[in-house]
Amino acid sequence: MDLDRARSIVSERLANRGTNFLSGLKRSVFGRPGSPYARLMELAGCAFADAEVLVRDRGLEGALHELKDGGVYVTFEEFKGHRPIVRGGREIETLPGDFDNPELRQFFTTTTGGSTGAPRRVLMDLEHFRSRLPMQVMRWQAHGLGGAPFAQWAEIPPGHGLEAALLHVVVERFPERWFTPIWAGTSGPGLRFRLATQAAVMIARRSGADVPRPEFVPLDSAHVVAEWAVDAIGRAGRCVLRTHMSKALRVAVAAQERGWDLTGLLIESGGEPATPAKVERILASGASLVSNYFLMEAGPIGFGCPDSEDANDQHFQMDHLAMITSPRSVPASGESVNAFLYTTLLPTAPKLLINVETDDYGVVEQRSCGCLLGELGFDTHIRDIRSFSKLTGEGVTLIGSDMVDILERDLPARFGGSPLDYQLVEEEDDSGFTRLTLLVHPRLDVQDDAALVDAVHEGLSRRGGAAAFTRTLWTAARTLRVRREEPRLNARGKLWPLHSDRRTTSALGGGESGSPDVSST
Repeated sequence: MDLDRARSIVSERLANRGTNFLSGLKRSVFGRPGSPYARLMELAGCAFADAEVLVRDRGLEGALHELKDGGVYVTFEEFKGHRPIVRGGREIETLPGDFDNPELRQFFTTTTGGSTGAPRRVLMDLEHFRSRLPMQVMRWQAHGLGGAPFAQWAEIPPGHGLEAALLHVVVERFPERWFTPIWAGTSGPGLRFRLATQAAVMIARRSGADVPRPEFVPLDSAHVVAEWAVDAIGRAGRCVLRTHMSKALRVAVAAQERGWDLTGLLIESGGEPATPAKVERILASGASLVSNYFLMEAGPIGFGCPDSEDANDQHFQMDHLAMITSPRSVPASGESVNAFLYTTLLPTAPKLLINVETDDYGVVEQRSCGCLLGELGFDTHIRDIRSFSKLTGEGVTLIGSDMVDILERDLPARFGGSPLDYQLVEEEDDSGFTRLTLLVHPRLDVQDDAALVDAVHEGLSRRGGAAAFTRTLWTAARTLRVRREEPRLNARGKLWPLHSDRRTTSALGGGESGSPDVSST
């Protein structure tokens, strides 16, 4: 696929957003009476003809706001299966497959990371990957990285490093190196994951795809990745590293400690917020940084803007998605944010989403810029994206309720005290690394910090899924620390088990009023 073809496809999608939404609505909602969306439409008294009028008169986003006000939406907890859908006193029972896209034909099955409990099945249609090609071509062109060598520092399964490596097969551009921070040992992935990784890479290479074999580079050996970048810059004048934000910071710190200049390195990152402290330290190494935003159920959501000085500034991928925002309370914090609600527009999406809440929020702006993506019409920008229910560190996320259970049950049972004596604070250290500090009330006679940390890690392991995987990386990164301090109260004098010292302004656009500074959990 060349640039002209990619541009033509993307331009056509942007011009037909409303039509594409209505086509999917007709086929996959009103054509499937058993769909939860069909039942929501029925309860809202909205027929297909009504939806057509809404889109015509209010535009796509205006129509989605009207549908949301009429009860056509799915909360984060409802989408994950944690709660039934209830509207107007009527309960809509759902099964895990009810949100699958019924139009998928040639698919394979994968799972989400399980950060919200048990991993959930996601059907990935081969056409979904083909549909992502045009924007992949446009993104590389926008950043001027057509022939630049690149590498990735990403986990083997159950992480997403293997998927990331194999996705480049379709454009015949392969990473030179694949570094993974986990491999074997008592804290590494199980044998089946290591064997699956080796088998997949072997099959790819025998098929003619030059997919690199993963190299074990633990988190405390970031200088190995930095050394590759310095070499690649010397050979080609530029290079790209794809990794999570905390790992990118480790590479920058390792280079600075050795006096290496990373000018010419572009870091494409995501997986956790690009906070000011992290961005400042990475840029000080000479590297440039863009952040991207993906969702397993929907695909790419935001791509970094090459024309912006803000590493958080991303172009919302409105060729295949629509987004509105809606106020909601934050679990275990007593705050409120304007959450993102997404709607899929293409028939290749893994899940069918109509006003589905994802537990993320941030700043939304409408403005034009001078980059290639802006010229195409991607004028919705998003930045300062945060999760309101998950803890993030080292590129992995953990549902807050798992940690709340550990704080309120496991620790009091083992060390004494009550749920009022323990609190987890998300903060950044002097180097910009995200740390989770366990506050333990000084009145408790608990002197062994290692025992407290071990108790949290053991609690994560018992809960399995992504909680256990999170424990693996957080142990290696020493993300969790202990401090004797009285748990902090919020502005209303309430004590919540999860607390964040990082604050961001949610001046959200999309037709909704902004909100004051809120605490992200």
